[in-house]
Amino acid sequence: MQHYNIYEMGLDANPANYTALSPISYLQRAAFVYPQRTAQIHQDTTYTWGETYERCVRLASGLKALGIQHGETVSFLCANIPPMFEAHFGVPMSGAVLNAINTRLDAEAVAFILQHAETRILFVDREFSDVASKALKLLAVKPLIIAVDDPYFDGGELLGEQTYEQLLEKSDPDFAWELPENEWQAVTLNYTSGTTGNPKGVVYHHRGAYLNAANNIISWDMGKHPAYLWILPLFHCNGWCFPWSIAAAAGVSVSLRHVRADAIYGAIKDHKVSHFCGAPIVLNMLNNAPAEMKEGIEHQVNAMVAGAAPPAAVIEGMEAMGFKVTHVYGLTETYGPCVVCEWDEAWNERTPGERAALKARQGVKSPMQQDLMVADPDNLQPVARDGETIGEIFIRGNIVMKGYLKNPRASEEAFAGDWFHTGDLAVWHEDGYIEIKDRSKDIIISGGENISSIEVEDILYRHPDVEEAAVVAKPDEKWGETPCAFVKLKPGAEEDAAAIMDFCRANMAHFKIPRHVVFGDLPKTSTGKIQKFILRAQAKES
Repeated sequence: MQHYNIYEMGLDANPANYTALSPISYLQRAAFVYPQRTAQIHQDTTYTWGETYERCVRLASGLKALGIQHGETVSFLCANIPPMFEAHFGVPMSGAVLNAINTRLDAEAVAFILQHAETRILFVDREFSDVASKALKLLAVKPLIIAVDDPYFDGGELLGEQTYEQLLEKSDPDFAWELPENEWQAVTLNYTSGTTGNPKGVVYHHRGAYLNAANNIISWDMGKHPAYLWILPLFHCNGWCFPWSIAAAAGVSVSLRHVRADAIYGAIKDHKVSHFCGAPIVLNMLNNAPAEMKEGIEHQVNAMVAGAAPPAAVIEGMEAMGFKVTHVYGLTETYGPCVVCEWDEAWNERTPGERAALKARQGVKSPMQQDLMVADPDNLQPVARDGETIGEIFIRGNIVMKGYLKNPRASEEAFAGDWFHTGDLAVWHEDGYIEIKDRSKDIIISGGENISSIEVEDILYRHPDVEEAAVVAKPDEKWGETPCAFVKLKPGAEEDAAAIMDFCRANMAHFKIPRHVVFGDLPKTSTGKIQKFILRAQAKES
């Protein structure tokens, strides 16, 4: 006998009770409810939410007039300025897919992305005209080029026959844009950093972008009308989905072309910035800024940090200045943050050092993510929650990518066993919080003992003369491999490897102490992450 469900009879989805989730709807509401509130600040230029909405509609109209079709790629090579913010709404409003290109890539990498994404239209900020010109020469099929002419930037050249503003001027402010028919449709395309081989194209859908935008607001207690400073590149996981979060909260998007301590502190004071995101290297830079630069901030500033685990000493330094630090974890494949170090008020009674150590943990699943575990990568069995057993981090749920563009094999491998495989190694604490110990390739195995490079780095950052530190494995005949520390000292500090090793000896198990210390600048990726594969090669040769 076939069972029937009374709740499925005559209760189908229809336009009155179902709408595809899309982050575009956040902009529509902000413009309707708060048309006169400031939405964007770019030096002396400001736009209200009403004006921002019209500019995004005009962008969508202009793209359609240029012949862009549903599901085609529109790429932007642009700094964190209004056109790049507006592209996050205007491009999907046209039915196209936004590809924000890493502005720090070389011409060959940019050319690969344009070709792989099958870019139809490319917007180029004049600051990046040189790399764009070189990339275009490498392409057999070239996209249509439109220049982004920032009045506050001198240099570079304007590529293409028209500018972004000219396109908007002649476009229709009443263009009838539409939400996607299906929330599973692609909204953006982001490429992984590609430190080994070509980068992979990570596809986001409207549903995931919508949910992670809300996720950011809930997990960070952003409330209404936050003033958000664009330290984090908008090309990095679409700014961790914060363009859409800002619209949902009817906040203010504060542009920042170049990440410098003076510009950041200046913007925080001038625009009462309440929130910003960044890598640990940014917090380190702000920590080490001159004291007079830090003076004059009299309001609460919230910093969300992700990337490599921030050393506890860096978190402690920021909190000593009155900045509230929230540690999150995620990948390009998870729309940015999907794990958050949810703060327990009982921890406020701990010492500053203990609080910083707790904040250095990655945390628990964020509100919109479905599942998170640390497990054995071979059998997907969860590891013991003892804070010691190392396993791989696995994630699944609403804010995991659609997959890799034109790479079904890589997608299949990433989703094997119905979990997304992060490649990050962590322990699971008794309270359910995870703590990253390393990338799978970064763990150091010395004499059969596992050594977390992050743990050693955390101690090195506590040395008063150390500005930056990275630890990698160095081959060793006796032990197999031993830790090798690469250290950048603060200005005026003297190179003294013995003193560094003595400091480590006083603060960690002896088998974890770096046997070699190398001084100098550390190589970084375009998003500010230290390139350990280069350091491993140097350690092997030295």
